[in-house]
Amino acid sequence: MTSSNTVTEPSSALRLSDFFPYRLAMLNASVSEVIAQLYSGRFNLTPQEWRVVAALGEKSQMSAKEIAQFTSMEKMQVSRAISNLKKAALLTQNVSKEDRRFSSVCLSEQGKQTYLQIVPLVTAREGYLLSALSVDEQQLFSQFIDRIAQQAETLKQLG
Repeated sequence: MTSSNTVTEPSSALRLSDFFPYRLAMLNASVSEVIAQLYSGRFNLTPQEWRVVAALGEKSQMSAKEIAQFTSMEKMQVSRAISNLKKAALLTQNVSKEDRRFSSVCLSEQGKQTYLQIVPLVTAREGYLLSALSVDEQQLFSQFIDRIAQQAETLKQLG
């Protein structure tokens, strides 16, 4: 046995910088950071809070569980974001009359205004990022994302 730091033979070694999940995680971190610049400073929102606001901007009213499922966030992250957004008067909470244990949240008027101010900023930034690709490449990229996501779902189901 040699004193080399190599774990496997070079022909079968994983090159992290070429590994798809790693590259995707690095892309996600980079894109998320440049989008977060828009809502974190001026609007004082965390990425989780923005995701809740964006989800409610699209779906108007949801329970915390529904938001967690819709955004792929953990329940604790959603709960914390909802609590902070309520304190900032960006959300209102509605308790069900039929079952007081069930509640949903929606954007307050201030929350709607904040959402409407942020959307053009983030969509312009998205447009800039995607402008690195032609229109046809953007469509293909979107299709590729959908296909890879479907493959990941298949693997989740298989366990």
